[in-house]
Parts: sequence; C-alpha cells; structure tokens
Amino acid sequence: MLRTLAVVLLTGPLLAGCFGSPNPLDPTVGGSIGMPHRGTLEGAAELKQKGDGYRRFRKDGIRYGHPRLVAAIEQAARAVAEKRPGPDLVVADLSAEHGGKIARHRSHRTGRDADLLLYVKTADGRPVTSPGFLRFGPDGLAEHDGEFLQLDVERNWLLVKELASDDEALVQWLFVARWVEALLTEHALALGEDDEVIRRANKLLRQPGDSAAHDDHIHMRIACTPDETAAGCISGGYRWDWLPSPRTSDGLSDEQLLSAMFAPVPLPEVEVPSGDGS
Repeated sequence: MLRTLAVVLLTGPLLAGCFGSPNPLDPTVGGSIGMPHRGTLEGAAELKQKGDGYRRFRKDGIRYGHPRLVAAIEQAARAVAEKRPGPDLVVADLSAEHGGKIARHRSHRTGRDADLLLYVKTADGRPVTSPGFLRFGPDGLAEHDGEFLQLDVERNWLLVKELASDDEALVQWLFVARWVEALLTEHALALGEDDEVIRRANKLLRQPGDSAAHDDHIHMRIACTPDETAAGCISGGYRWDWLPSPRTSDGLSDEQLLSAMFAPVPLPEVEVPSGDGS
C-alpha cells in the first residue's frame, strides 16, 4: 500500500505534465489510457467481422481493441478450431475505435475488454454456433426458442486454457458466473490438466460482484504492461504473480520512499534585480 501511494504521489505530477488529459485528438497520447470504465484508446486494432475460428456477433463499430486483446482473441479462437473443429467462437462487443463511453456497457472504454459468447451444443451433443447471449444454469443448460442447448464445456475450457496460457496477452480477468466456472474447472481436473494452467484459470475466472452474473458470456479483460502503466493505463484490481510487475521507484526502500514523499521541495534561486536598472 505504501509503495502504491508513493508511486502515485511521486509520479502523479510527472504523468499529468507529460500526458495531460486523455484526448483522442492529441497525437502525443497513445494506447490504452485510463481505467476500463473511464478512459480512451488510441492505436487500436480492428477485429475483423470473421477470421479463423471466430465471427463477430454484431456488425457495428464496437469492434476495436488494444492490439494485444485482438491478437489474443484471434489466437485463442484459431487454437480451439484446430484442436476441436466446429462452429466459430462468437465475439460480441470490444470498444469503439477511440474508446470512451458506448451503449450496453459501463466498461469497454479503453480497448482492454471483450465479450466472448460461450460455445454451445444441441441437447444431443452436436456443436452449433451460439445464437446469442444464452443464460446457462448450473446444469449447463439454456433454453432457446423452446429448445434446450448445452454448454460446450470441452471447447469453452480450451478457450479459457488458451487465454490463461497466453503470456503475451496478459489476461487479467475472465468474468463469468460461478456455476459456469465450476463446470469448466471440474472438466479441467478430470482431464488432469497442468496444475499451473488450472491455478491461473481459478484466479482469472471470477463472477463480478457489481453487475450481472455473466452466465451468458465470458467478459475478458487484459492488464496494462509496465510501460503502459507508466503512460497512464490503469489496470485496477489484482495483478497476478505471473504478470509483469509495474514499474517501482527504482528499488527504493520504504524509508527512502517516505523521505521522498515528504521532503521539502527546494525553491529555485531567483536573482533579485538591482535598483540601478542593470
């Protein structure tokens, strides 16, 4: 806590001076700036309407994200399709091209969020393309047009595994309902998956406490890199031990940080002009 406070106090004025307020019209401000629910995005990558193993749910402009986010979705969808060929992953909203507030969401403002619809199967086990935001119960079933569809636990676990194992993406959260998480974790344990992958999945998969349970999709969020954090990107929440640590104050001890925080700021020497006009 002390180090966090120190870094904020010591670097706050510097960041304000260097970067100013996030402004998509300012060419000096780039990347993911601010928090997921308050910020902007510059240098976004576009998630195409269709790619290897995925397709977008809508055709609107909410299809932009941080390049790492877009690359992670593309890579994970491709990997699932290669390992278990079948219907595409359906991807819903990302962010607007320059971030900021969008319809349907309180977050998704800085290019680090994406909604991934869950892979589904028919009642008799045939994989089908997700028709939309289906609300799955603890039994793994959802009703659609008078029929029941199953959660495709196998392919959803493969998706989570790919995202959790992607060290370039820096996935911070995979928000989903507790009962969906339980079904995926049980499947992973039954397969004897690697302990580290399961550990990461258990950290990343989390039912959000301030919104709907997310029983109809996975809300993916990536963290900021240390350089992005220094430039105004704010991850917020937990930072898992496998993610790179944000920049610290060059290894200063707590005592040194306290000294720096409360040391008097020296005033510049000002030459007083003489009264002779020289």
